[in-house]
Amino acid sequence: MPRWRALPEELDPQVREFASQLRRLVDRSGLSIAAVADRTGYSKTSWERYLNGRLLAPKGAIVALAEVTGTNPTHLTTMWELAERAWSRSEMRHDMTMEAIRISQARAALGEFGPTPAKGKNGKPRTAAAPAAAAQPPTQSATSYSPRPQPAASYGPPPPGPGGPGRPGPARGGSPDGQRRKRKLTMFLAGVVGALVVIAAAVFLTDFGKDKGGDDAKSTPTPTPSVSSSLPEGVDCSGESCAGKDPENMGCGGTLATTATSVTVGTAKVEVRYSKTCGAAWARITSASPGDTVEVSAEGAKKQTGEVNGDFDAYTPMVPVKKATDATACATLASGETGCTE
Repeated sequence: MPRWRALPEELDPQVREFASQLRRLVDRSGLSIAAVADRTGYSKTSWERYLNGRLLAPKGAIVALAEVTGTNPTHLTTMWELAERAWSRSEMRHDMTMEAIRISQARAALGEFGPTPAKGKNGKPRTAAAPAAAAQPPTQSATSYSPRPQPAASYGPPPPGPGGPGRPGPARGGSPDGQRRKRKLTMFLAGVVGALVVIAAAVFLTDFGKDKGGDDAKSTPTPTPSVSSSLPEGVDCSGESCAGKDPENMGCGGTLATTATSVTVGTAKVEVRYSKTCGAAWARITSASPGDTVEVSAEGAKKQTGEVNGDFDAYTPMVPVKKATDATACATLASGETGCTE
């Protein structure tokens, strides 16, 4: 019998009860998870998630399980509908929580990186000065200059210097802070333009290298995908890429597999399972005992072996084949009895 893991503590009580009921049905049937997967058409990985409360089983899987275990599907689907509503409520609460977290993070980021107003000498925010150009007299030449008091709003007291107290203040057209800001803006724009020029040059050189028809353009081979893009969704290997891999994990089992040939050895049934989609075969033994082993072989392929442990069945990894009859399955029972498919 399977040894179940503890269900997640955060599960809704309705979902927890439903998952526990599914476990009881599987236990009562005497089937392993691999056997349930094979007979229902849903993968072993999916059933492990359903039975461990990590994912709610779809309605089709529940109906299939009811047929396999001889359970009334009406009662089981009623429990599924209640669990499905509870699962939806849990997902909604989770989405709302994550949305609240994202909003909080966004507000914190905006508060951290928002603009800080500039401050004057007295520590108070500096206000924009009125335009001074219209209120200032025309610029005088150095030879005709006659000292006069400067407007306090524009220049303040004239600083002492080599020219004496009558030396004029800063050049008209803006305060020193304004000039510094203009210089910083000019330097920033120049940096941006320089960066754009470098990026444009890099793109041009890259495109130029791609257009070259010489050996340099041909030196890097294009990687070839190991799995054909024409495979159905959920199937992860085909042919040689399936060698030595688990058929359930690769999506080759369930409805994509058929029993090509079988033989009875003692009380155990030995089968060659074949997937035309994956171009591979594997051996399966059912109604077996712990210690029984099963193996699959095919010409030109490495032999694969499986052993029965706590369950009553087992299956081997895959061997690549062109047709189902290329594979042979053999069993060796703990009692010493052996047998192979023809």
